[in-house]
Amino acid sequence: GPGRAAGPADAAPPHRPPPMDDACRADVWLWRARFCKTRTLAARLVDSGRIRLSRNGQESRLDKASRSLRPGDELVFALSGRLTAIRIAALGVRRGPPAEARALYARLSGDPEAVESAVDSESGTAAQAAETSDPARRH
Repeated sequence: GPGRAAGPADAAPPHRPPPMDDACRADVWLWRARFCKTRTLAARLVDSGRIRLSRNGQESRLDKASRSLRPGDELVFALSGRLTAIRIAALGVRRGPPAEARALYARLSGDPEAVESAVDSESGTAAQAAETSDPARRH
């Protein structure tokens, strides 16, 4: 009717959550990527404010477990005294085995683990990993 002005406020409801296919709660993602054993621990890590998020060059601090993460986001946080720097590659659909969890992110160059894992693969660990993952490939 004439009483309603079709202004920008009508275009989109202000509090509609983003579509779930391209975003994931921070606590859920940290749990799926196996950085935390339980979602409760993941939520606690986020709530503690110790996770830095970079998205499109904008740095912020994750302050709530319900904050959305998206592929391409970069996270920096300390876990058991070690600095972890990663870029989210995928959101995942479940908490899968470690190999699947590792596919959800890429370690950034500033991450000490990125350097260490490169060194590790020169020794026998890569061969052992190949042996253990072989049976799964057969079915």
